[in-house]
This record gives sequence, structure tokens and C-alpha cells, in this order.
Amino acid sequence: MIPRIKICGLRDVATAVETARLGADAIGLVFYAPSPRSVSAETAATITAALPAFVTSVGLFVDAEPAFVRNVLAQAPLDLLQFHGDEAPEYCRSFGRPYIKALRVKPDTDLVECARRYHDARGLLVDAYVPGVPGGTGEAFDWKVLPDDLPLPLILSGGLHPGNVAQAVRQVRPWALDVSSGVERSKGEKDLARVAAFVEAVHLAANGKTDER
Repeated sequence: MIPRIKICGLRDVATAVETARLGADAIGLVFYAPSPRSVSAETAATITAALPAFVTSVGLFVDAEPAFVRNVLAQAPLDLLQFHGDEAPEYCRSFGRPYIKALRVKPDTDLVECARRYHDARGLLVDAYVPGVPGGTGEAFDWKVLPDDLPLPLILSGGLHPGNVAQAVRQVRPWALDVSSGVERSKGEKDLARVAAFVEAVHLAANGKTDER
């Protein structure tokens, strides 16, 4: 199985459309003001309207006020919500939209129990824990801590880039991969050559091949 690929932190229509053309299954839009990748609801609306069929638009929120989330949804018809803070299960499901829950993995994080708490999530996204930063750090974590019996689809994030994603595919065998800083030339600026290299590496690894260039 080829893992699904989400490229997160898109900020303009042209880059989002080209990222989809290069093979991304999902486009992530960040609605968290402190992030250099943050976009407005108006910008998100133009991006989502331009995406081709079967490319999922994902909105990332961090402990946002419910009214803020609803205002974004009123302007941009997001397909999937991603909650990257300390949101409770009841909060996540209160918007009536499919959602995934992101968790920053510490050595004592019980991912199986977390998956049970967020049992109606469409997947569990695991990311590196960096104090004070909810995501997009470019830091990796020890994939060996991930359980084999997780009852939700696993979305691997944290420190992924074209040079290590093949190993991630072979070792973790995730349902999906989520990358942001690993395909950037600078914070918030995507490098389409790195996006293409990332997608190619995922497909080669999933098909049991290696890049021999």
C-alpha cells in the first residue's frame, strides 16, 4: 500500500495546485496565527476552490475558540479538520466534520489509550514533542515507540524529508505521511522540487524499490 501524502502549510493557490499535481493526496491549511504558515479564511477559500477532485483539504487548528473554527468553516469548505492542541474528544467532534487528532509523542504517551479516547477520529497523527511548539518543528522522534496495535489509522509526522521518508515507510508502514518543514526552502515557503522528491521517495519505498540516482 502506498501511504497517503499530506503536504501541510500551503499559503497560495499556485503552490497548492502544483503540489496536488505532483502527487499530494491532501493539502494542509494552517489556522494558527503564531505559525509562519498561517492563512486567512479568505485565502483558504480560494485555495480549496482551486484544488482538483479527490485532493483533500485539511484545516489545522490549535486550541482555537469554537467560534473561530466555525467562522473558517463558513468561508472555506474544508474536507477534514486537524486538531493539534489539547482539544478534548467532545470538542473535536462538535463541528460535525471528519477530524484527525494530532499527538506530540513523549516516552510515556499511551497512544492506544489516546486512540480509544478519540475513537471517532479518522486517524491519529503522531508528531515530535517540542516544548511550547504545537508542530512544524522539523524534529523527529523514535519511531520504535509506536505500537503495532493502534486501533486508528496512523499518520506519521515529525522531521520527515525526502532523505528519510523511505525509511519511515519501510519501518513504520503508516497509513499516511504528513510533512511541512521537510519540503521547504524557508519557513512557510514550499520547495516544489523537494515536494516532488518526497512523493517519489514514498512511492519507490512502498513498491519495494530504492532511488539509485
